[in-house]
Amino acid sequence: MKETAFLAIHRELGAKVVDFAGYLMPVSYSGIIEEHRAVRSHAGLFDVSHMGEFEVTGPDAGALVQKVTTNDVSRLDRGKVHYSAMCRPGGGIIDDLLVYHKGDSYMLVVNASNLSKDLDWIREAARGMSAEVRDRSDDTSLLALQGPRSHDILASVTGRDLSAMAYYTWTEANVLGVKAVVSRTGYTGEAGYELYFDASAVSARTVWDGIMTAGKSHGLRPVGLGARDTLRLEMGYCLYGNDIDETTNPLEAGLGWITKLGKGDFIGREALLKVKDAGPARKLAGFTLDEPRAVPRQHYPLSAEGGQLGEVTSGTLSPTLDRGIGMGYLPTRMSVPGTRVAVTIRGKLVPATTVQPPFVKTNV
Repeated sequence: MKETAFLAIHRELGAKVVDFAGYLMPVSYSGIIEEHRAVRSHAGLFDVSHMGEFEVTGPDAGALVQKVTTNDVSRLDRGKVHYSAMCRPGGGIIDDLLVYHKGDSYMLVVNASNLSKDLDWIREAARGMSAEVRDRSDDTSLLALQGPRSHDILASVTGRDLSAMAYYTWTEANVLGVKAVVSRTGYTGEAGYELYFDASAVSARTVWDGIMTAGKSHGLRPVGLGARDTLRLEMGYCLYGNDIDETTNPLEAGLGWITKLGKGDFIGREALLKVKDAGPARKLAGFTLDEPRAVPRQHYPLSAEGGQLGEVTSGTLSPTLDRGIGMGYLPTRMSVPGTRVAVTIRGKLVPATTVQPPFVKTNV
């Protein structure tokens, strides 16, 4: 099992720690619902150091990233970040990721569960190119400070007002004496930041304790992966391994907006052009349950017109709406918002209605 530099802190705080993608990670501290609501109303601090970070350098660095990802790196300026995906030649999604343009290099932030697979894939794609791919994951700590009070808290620990930063941009900042890359990104749908810095235990303690102290008067709470999942689902954000994987393609997953088929060649483009021309046979749809307190879970059957059409890929009881919400793949004609479907829960068909995520409106 791998550990982040914050594990001792999580245990001191009484967190429930479990194996997640090979890392010992906190699921919750005080409770998922309480932590979720703290992020929506005030602020939460997440350890997400299990995420992978790759550094791509060399004369062909940009060309390599353009080759292996679906979004258009040529339109990504220094200081900007964008969301993207990597696909197999057949169009299946290897991973979704963030791409940071750092001037003479790129940083790719990938899912922990796919780290080794992604690294091998990109390095294989780099053969014959003047580009080097280095895995910086073990050298990097990553905290996410999320919620409407995150601006005030970050200003306290950096001495800078970063609230005017545009969404999906990054800068360098001194956080309590620790040099960090601070990006205006996150996985909650709330205002917030992600902080990348040296993975030493000293830096971890300094930054975590300093942020928590600065955030005490702002209602800041430590938040685990449980609330991270319910927060992202309320926004309709895809989770790799649930809503997207190598059996799904970006066009059916609602990720056409990060799939720039007109940018030129990239791995998977030809297959995706065929999907676009024919039209996706299915699409990822959101839905809400009619029955109060009913909770959809992954793999529960999705039905309509007297037969099963798919299954739930992600589902939960929304702490904000106090209603069951979820996502799943349906035939394209059935994915239109307002379609009546049903989820089988403990042998009972629970009526549901398809909706266009996000399920919850935020100010971001």
